[in-house]
Amino acid sequence: MFSGLAQTQSRQREIAEVVLRNGWDYMRRLLAGSKTDEPQLPPPAVLRKILTELGPVYVKLGQLLSTRPDLLPTEYIHELSLLQSAVPSVPWSEIQPMIRQQLQQPLESVFQSIESVPVAAGSIGQTHRAILLDGREVAVKVQRPGIEGIIAQDIALIRFLADLATRTDLAEDYDLKALANEFAQALQEELNFNREASYADQLRRNFATSSWFDPDRLVVPVIEWDFTSEKLLVMEWLNGEPLLSAELKGQGYGDDPQVERRAISTLLFRAFFQQLYVDGFFHADPHPGNLFYLGQGRIALLDFGMVGRLDPNTQGILTEMLLAIVDMDAQRCSQLTLRLAESVGNVNLVMLETDYERLLRRYYNRNLSEINFSQVFYEILQVARNNKIRLPSNMGLYAKTMANLEGVARAFDPEINLLDEIKPLITDLFRQQLLGEAPLQAMLRTALDLKNLGLQSPRQLEMLLDRVTSETLKWNISLPESEPLRRTLDSAANRLSFSIVVGALIMGAATVVSQAQTTQLNWISNALFIAACLLGLWLLVSILRSGQLR
Repeated sequence: MFSGLAQTQSRQREIAEVVLRNGWDYMRRLLAGSKTDEPQLPPPAVLRKILTELGPVYVKLGQLLSTRPDLLPTEYIHELSLLQSAVPSVPWSEIQPMIRQQLQQPLESVFQSIESVPVAAGSIGQTHRAILLDGREVAVKVQRPGIEGIIAQDIALIRFLADLATRTDLAEDYDLKALANEFAQALQEELNFNREASYADQLRRNFATSSWFDPDRLVVPVIEWDFTSEKLLVMEWLNGEPLLSAELKGQGYGDDPQVERRAISTLLFRAFFQQLYVDGFFHADPHPGNLFYLGQGRIALLDFGMVGRLDPNTQGILTEMLLAIVDMDAQRCSQLTLRLAESVGNVNLVMLETDYERLLRRYYNRNLSEINFSQVFYEILQVARNNKIRLPSNMGLYAKTMANLEGVARAFDPEINLLDEIKPLITDLFRQQLLGEAPLQAMLRTALDLKNLGLQSPRQLEMLLDRVTSETLKWNISLPESEPLRRTLDSAANRLSFSIVVGALIMGAATVVSQAQTTQLNWISNALFIAACLLGLWLLVSILRSGQLR
């Protein structure tokens, strides 16, 4: 656990200073190795301030935690969603050698020009505007020099803190080591720009055809693979402005800005619903800074470092969950939550359904247009967490994506009604999930299955009746939950048998000694007594060690 931490002692002191400066007394006791009470998180605003002061890696940790409403209460999710990396840019004198090293050739052989002042700077890299030799404008995203070492050092510390926290009651509810490893893996993936480039290409392929929206109106920048590497990403430059600050002119929509605003909102909803419910591969960070308005009703998606995946089974469950929320069906929400669960402890199903009933009752008298569906889903994840139900981490990304999307849409078009936008898609979703993209083939396969079932059923029924009438029918029942009970009964039976044997030895020795006429019989009776005492002592010790004396 302590390997490699000797070189990070100064960083540990810095973390302790930041924590103490912000008044988190619980963490001070944990770092000091003293006995801790029930773990307490700092207030949401204090936690955000601590992560901001600790630097870019911890800001990224907070951003990732903001995608886990299954782990944290809503107020923490909201506060951590406000985290932004206030990172100064790296001087051009340090960035230029990094770009040249990744290109493995002089900059002049690739670019006509490249701006030395970055247009954006983040915790992992910064972006410069450039022009290729053939005249195409590109964005050049380059990794910050030395960031790998910083991330490795901070990941080691986070794992160390996770090990410390496993000594507390917090470990009973969360697999802290798994969470630390998940964060480490997410950071390592963000360090590989090749992966981000491949995500962009996959999204562009998925958007190429759609029955829900015009693919020409949703733009994903083209990757210049000839110049892209693990630490350098070169992609098409898109001229536009952030969506929420864009001035719409209604071009292509009868010069009516409000009509264009509604069309863009519908485009965003449909594009993301296709990603979530059809493609199963989605852009997981659609905040306002990653949505650009390009004019003529066109929208660009940017920054593909964070994506999520949903398998077909999960997509079907989430579709049903959406309908259960609309119908205010607490029982169905409970059933679907259990189907989604990665692991389920000792869940009180009545309590779970009661919690959902209490949650949904707050929305009974509201107009559906007033319901924030992403907030409801956040609360559903909170109910699951409170009932010790562990959901897959991609559920957090799903909820975060829905929340960002709904937030942007409502800020961009306050009169938007999510239900009106998704109603036309629900029927199509169920059709695709039931029949797939080739309904005729699916129907033919179903017809063949029914035919085979019809041919086989009479014969199987005849065999069943024969076995029943001939009394040769045997039931092979497997009850995995009964295995602990079986082992307990076996242990109890063995101890009871052992006790009987010890008692028999004692009684036999007593009988022998009462009628002993010779020295040999006395020796035998003494040996029986000693054996009975030793066996009885061993039995008592085994019961005490098992902790089941009472």
